[in-house]
Amino acid sequence: MWAAVAAGFLAAGAGCLIRSEYEKNHFVAEELRITSPKIYREKKLVFLTDVHDKEFGPSNERLLHAVRRLSPDAILIGGDLMVSKGRGRLDASFRLMKGLSDLAPVYYSLGNHEMRLREEREVYGSQFDRLLDKARQLGIHMLIDEKAALDEDTDVWGIDLPRVCYKKLFLEKPEKMPEGYLQQKLGRADGERFQILLMHSPLYFSEARQWGADLTLAGHFHGGTVRIPGLGGLMTPQYQFFLPWCAGTFLEEGRVMAVGRGLGTHSINIRFNDLPQLLSIRLAPGDAVTVQEGKL
Repeated sequence: MWAAVAAGFLAAGAGCLIRSEYEKNHFVAEELRITSPKIYREKKLVFLTDVHDKEFGPSNERLLHAVRRLSPDAILIGGDLMVSKGRGRLDASFRLMKGLSDLAPVYYSLGNHEMRLREEREVYGSQFDRLLDKARQLGIHMLIDEKAALDEDTDVWGIDLPRVCYKKLFLEKPEKMPEGYLQQKLGRADGERFQILLMHSPLYFSEARQWGADLTLAGHFHGGTVRIPGLGGLMTPQYQFFLPWCAGTFLEEGRVMAVGRGLGTHSINIRFNDLPQLLSIRLAPGDAVTVQEGKL
């Protein structure tokens, strides 16, 4: 009997690993439609985050083909294009940056892996400088505590979160953002224009709302790695369990946060019930703020 039980567990484990390998190599495109009185003209954006050197086909041709089919007005990158832990190679990131910049204007904000390249120069040397130089060559807007005007009614901001915001928490309460951090780093949000904030960690949605972000775009948590129906994501990279903000869309006080599941993995190299995600965002005029999610 015990042999049969053990064999059953081994078969189930093997099935989960096979499914995980499949998921890591098959992303899905999903759509989020937001209306707002601040939007005068409908526009389509593509948001991607946490690529972590993942390539879907040679030079990421499958991903780039999917972005091309969406015909975005702009492409927003939420950070962590690369894996910096002990590696910091940028070849895959540069190929993707080049491919995306050929399709639409690109706006790129830092994640914790880019931050590590910048702050641990004794390990990574000039890699962060190379990243900035490549972005400049390609015309990519690197938003490091700054904004760019997307069009006549919308601004895109990028916030460089401090290292303490990425602290490994081990079931403790989330580390608080330093008081007034967004105001100090970004200045005032323009209440007359639609404000998009690229903020890699979703833990600080409350601070983003208070600052004035109409739409906060985050990632970092890879969807929770393993998604359990009814419970959500199992574990974040900061070792929090069943955190509600691992992925999905949240509407509070007329402000929206969309948390992408990301496209790659790194240290915990599995996905289960957690397909990589490419997110298409439609912003449209409306009398009130509404949110509608869908498949593409």
